[in-house]
Amino acid sequence: MNDIEEKFFRNGKLERIPKKNVNKIKLFKYIITNFEPNKFYSEKDVNNIIKEIYDDYAIIRRYLVDYKYLERDAGGYSYSINMVKYNEQ
Repeated sequence: MNDIEEKFFRNGKLERIPKKNVNKIKLFKYIITNFEPNKFYSEKDVNNIIKEIYDDYAIIRRYLVDYKYLERDAGGYSYSINMVKYNEQ
């Protein structure tokens, strides 16, 4: 079990979003591993993946986009992993 799981998860669910930016980044790196590289996802697909981890999927989705772990097309219909960020892990 890694430190993010130990600190912020219980029974596979995220209990809270960390306040410290360094821990948020670790969390987002952890969450992005639930997505496949070079695959495009609909917003519904992204929400379903995140819902498995945290009930407020919209806030996590926004964070992943804002922190550039997920890229969204101009219309907001398609998402994919930002491979530059993904490869930083």
